[in-house]
Amino acid sequence: MDGAKSFKDLIVWQKAHEFVLGVYKLTDSFPKSEIYCLTSQFRRAAISIAANIAEGFKKFGQQDKIRFLNIAQGSAEECKYYLILAKDLSYGFSNELEKLIEEVSKLLASYSNKIQEDKVLNSEYRKTTIG
Repeated sequence: MDGAKSFKDLIVWQKAHEFVLGVYKLTDSFPKSEIYCLTSQFRRAAISIAANIAEGFKKFGQQDKIRFLNIAQGSAEECKYYLILAKDLSYGFSNELEKLIEEVSKLLASYSNKIQEDKVLNSEYRKTTIG
């Protein structure tokens, strides 16, 4: 994370992007009647994960970064539901996508925790050097 010069350097973004591509492939086989409903919602939620990681990367404040990662985490949870729904409707299922979204969720949590830890350390450092 420290050496990342672009959001594209983040493993969490790379995995999220891989998930988006997989969602597009999966939803290609959904019924045409779902084009404006489940297909669209699923794709938008998947895109939201990677897009919010990218947007949060350039935010200067740690709270802003964490907020965008939290939005990405919410979209990841939404995608988990869409995977269940697609399976239950017999539209398709991907064990790989299920594993990948779990990995993305864990990476998002780790990344957020690291930023939060850095925030606490910086705050404590300021207290000891100023106070």
